[in-house]
Amino acid sequence: MFTSILMIEKPLVPTDVELVTTLHGDEEMSFIVLMQPRGDQDRLLRALDDVALGEFGDAGREADEPEDEAAREPAERALNHSIAALREAGAHAVGQLVDSHPLQLLTAVVAETSADEVIVLTAPHLVEEFFHRDWASRARHKVDVPVLKLFAHAE
Repeated sequence: MFTSILMIEKPLVPTDVELVTTLHGDEEMSFIVLMQPRGDQDRLLRALDDVALGEFGDAGREADEPEDEAAREPAERALNHSIAALREAGAHAVGQLVDSHPLQLLTAVVAETSADEVIVLTAPHLVEEFFHRDWASRARHKVDVPVLKLFAHAE
């Protein structure tokens, strides 16, 4: 069985599920899904990304998005939805919310599970990517398995 750790920031849509479950052909897949609720610490970076992508209206709405503890319940629903979608596609899947320090948790989970790879499924984050501060760039320096960065699809 091929084990992937899947880092996500929003619920998986059917296109994302198909993408990650077919990456390795007919190999039986197992996923450990890690999802971090939105936090106040990255509000500025999200707004800058919106501006860089030309989505000026979204930049102004960042303050309306639930964050920190208020974001926990929607994140749990998104995580449960994503796990169920992976299972419906025939994969084994478990997951957990990331309370803090996503890369420390990722490193521990890779070591504990002997994962074969890490998949970071995320929206484009131009500012973070430019400075190599995005999850995928940082994870490549923390784990001894391949790290694949894929862009999540919109609903």
